[in-house]
Amino acid sequence: MHNTNLFIKVKHYFSSDFKLGVLGGGQLGRMLLAETQKLDIYTAILDKSKDAPCAQICNEFHQGDLLDFDTVYNFGKKVDLLTIEIENVNIDALEQLEKEGLPIYPKPKNLRIIQNKAQQKKFYTQHNIPTADFTHFAYLEELKHSYENGIIQFPFVWKSARFGYDGNGVKVVKNYTDLQSLPEGECIAEKLVPFKNELAVIVARNLKGEIKTYPVVEMEFHPEANQVEYVICPARIDNNVANKAREIALKVADKFDFIGLLAVEMFQTQNDEILVNEAAPRTHNSGHYSIEASYTSQFEQHIRSILNLPLGNTDSKVAGIMVNLVGAEGHTGEVVYENMESILEIEGVTPHIYGKTHTKPFRKMGHVTIVNKDIDKARELAQIVKETVKVISK
Repeated sequence: MHNTNLFIKVKHYFSSDFKLGVLGGGQLGRMLLAETQKLDIYTAILDKSKDAPCAQICNEFHQGDLLDFDTVYNFGKKVDLLTIEIENVNIDALEQLEKEGLPIYPKPKNLRIIQNKAQQKKFYTQHNIPTADFTHFAYLEELKHSYENGIIQFPFVWKSARFGYDGNGVKVVKNYTDLQSLPEGECIAEKLVPFKNELAVIVARNLKGEIKTYPVVEMEFHPEANQVEYVICPARIDNNVANKAREIALKVADKFDFIGLLAVEMFQTQNDEILVNEAAPRTHNSGHYSIEASYTSQFEQHIRSILNLPLGNTDSKVAGIMVNLVGAEGHTGEVVYENMESILEIEGVTPHIYGKTHTKPFRKMGHVTIVNKDIDKARELAQIVKETVKVISK
C-alpha cells in the first residue's frame, strides 16, 4: 500500500509557507536556488555581502556575518529548516537552534569537526579511515620547534586548521624560507603523498538512511594556485580503484552519520591505495559537471537529501568535464568575459557565470561544462575552452 503519511509530511515544502534558510549566498547558493525555484520552495539567504551572487534572486535576503552568534541565531529563528553553502559559520548558534528544535542539515556536530582540518584529520584516524600521516600544532611556533628538533622534515604540506579555501591555507613547505613565510595560527603538517590522481566522490544521504554516491571524478589542479582547473567524470581510473574510492567515501558519510551532501576528496597513491584528503559538507566544485551530465544534479540532490525526499539517480547521462573560470593574473576590477561567443559555438558547451561583478587573480568567477560521449574528446574541448575564455578587468 502507498504510504500516504509520507506524502502528507513532504507536500508542504512546495508552493507553501515553508521557508528554507541557507547560510551563505555565493555561487553554490546561486546554483541551489535554480533548484528551489523549480520546486517553488521559498528560500531565505544570509550572507555578509549585499552584492552576493544570491542577493538578487532569492525570495528573501539578509545581510550579516555568518560567524556572528546573534546574526546566525536570529536568522535561524526566521526559517523552518536550515542548511549551508559554506562551512565557516557560527556553530554555537547552530547548536543552540538545534536544541530549540530547528532541523539543521548537515548537522552542527559534523560541521564543527569538518570546519577544523586538525579535528577532521583526527576523526579519520579515530575511525580507521585511511589518510596521510600528520602532526597537529596549536601554534606556528610549535611547528618551527618541531623542525628545529628534527621531528619533522622537509618537504611537508602545511594546512591552516581554519578558513582555508581554493588553495588558500595550503602550502607545500620545501625549505626554511617557506617555513618562515607561513602565517600564525593552528595548523597541521601533513606528509607529502606522491600520488597518481586526485579524486573525489560525492555522497548523498537523507534522514531515512537512503544513501547514494556519484561516480568518481578526477581533478586536475593548477600548479601554482593549487586550485582545480578541470573536473573529469568519469575518472580515467581502474574499476577496482573507483570501487575502493566509493567504499571509503561511504564509510566517511556513515561514520559522520551525515545528512545532506558530502564531497570527499582523495588521493590515489602510486600503489593504488586511497587516502582521504578532506571532506566538504555541501555541494562542491567537483560536482558542478552534474548539472548538465547527470540525471540528478548535486544541487537538486542536496535539496532532496536535506528535506528527506527520495534521492535521485546519480548516474551520468554522458561524460562531462568542468572547467573553472577564474580571474586572470594581473587583472583586478570590473569583470569582462572575453571570447564567450567562440566557446558557445562549440557543441556540448554550457557556461555558468556566477554574478560576481569584480574579478581578481584566481577568483572563481564561473565554470563551463563540456559534455561528450567520448571523454577524451571532451577533455580536448575543455582545453580549447580553457585557452579561449579570458576573465579580465575593464
